[in-house]
Amino acid sequence: MNNQGVAITGYGIVCSIGHNSEEFTEALRTGKSGVSQLKDSRTGLGVNIGAEIKDFSLRNYLLDANFSIDMINRVKKMTRRAPLMMETVVAAALQAMECAGLSLEQPPTSRTSIIVAGSNLSQNLNFNTAERHFDNLEFVSPNYALQFFDTNIMATLSELFNIHGEGYTVGGASASGNSALLQAYRLIKTGYADQCLVAGPMSDLSPIELQSFYNLGALGGNGVKDPKAACRPFDADHDGFIYGQGSGCLILESIQSAKNRGADILAELAGGAMILDGNRLSDARESGEVAVMKKALLESNISISDIDYINAHATSTPLGDEIEARSIKSVFKNEINRIWINSTKSMTGHCLTSAGIIELIACIEQMKNGFIHPNLNLENPIDPDLRFAGSHSINVEIDTVMSNSFGFGGINTSIILRKSDH
Repeated sequence: MNNQGVAITGYGIVCSIGHNSEEFTEALRTGKSGVSQLKDSRTGLGVNIGAEIKDFSLRNYLLDANFSIDMINRVKKMTRRAPLMMETVVAAALQAMECAGLSLEQPPTSRTSIIVAGSNLSQNLNFNTAERHFDNLEFVSPNYALQFFDTNIMATLSELFNIHGEGYTVGGASASGNSALLQAYRLIKTGYADQCLVAGPMSDLSPIELQSFYNLGALGGNGVKDPKAACRPFDADHDGFIYGQGSGCLILESIQSAKNRGADILAELAGGAMILDGNRLSDARESGEVAVMKKALLESNISISDIDYINAHATSTPLGDEIEARSIKSVFKNEINRIWINSTKSMTGHCLTSAGIIELIACIEQMKNGFIHPNLNLENPIDPDLRFAGSHSINVEIDTVMSNSFGFGGINTSIILRKSDH
């Protein structure tokens, strides 16, 4: 067992409110909403709003970046005719590797691993391929046989960065991001890797998935006049989650490895936990959420008095928000008047399988820059006892953070992040 702590030394992001960490941080500070009318709306969809990634081009991103000609050509070759999902996660990974000071053209290494958050990641690609070739199956591209597997992203990043350690995908519905982070944390703590690239590709939903969520009663925003007012975490007028698109990547690394490289330690991942409800449905359970937060604190050797801020799962669904608010009160008791709470989803929408990674990046940025971002559209809080962020960002020093992610099928996860003293 490696008793060293686990550091975060790099991150990158492409989402509806920023195509890099600088744009993302500025959007968090100013309370920018990425929610608007879906640009590819289809007739018959119950809801036609979401927080989409707009005006992103990997080719233009490469032109603006300071990469070698060889790396630019490799990226172009490997992402030729790739969907937006692949383009955005590759850009986020390039940002994360550069931020961490890791070579983009390193020799083969078995001490670096890759974990990808999410499964069923190519739904829109599948839908469009089926539409295009339904009557002409013989013309389906042979490359599609590689593209529809969840391993395609892991394999692409492995080849791109010459990574030869362990690699796999972790599916946990909306808790996939945190689930992947926990697996990376354990790989490093147990000495199986020195570094791990944790990638959270955007969930590229087709109209089939969007309509199914709407029919389930989980998707909100039906009939709203202003799309930006649709996502309302912890507000009494919430009516369901708003679909968001976002790819995020983090570099996790043993503190010893970071010290040996002279890398900047952005934050320390103190620990976390995952607990199942024994429930295949989409309904949240207070018992599981309470249990996972308590276990995360215990595993991290952190007390409730240490937590300064909670980045809540808070999807803007009535049941989910109510259960999480009650669970937080149950765990933190007399501390609830002191601890700040917000939901990044109020700006980015619900990024589903990449949500945990994107929200941890938001936590790092707030911790590093000393502020709490707004909780947009919170006009009538469901619980006046909790210390929710307001409509504008405020300057606050944050040392220790809890980030929650809960998924369909009774998956509860909680991560603890703290400032590093190294």
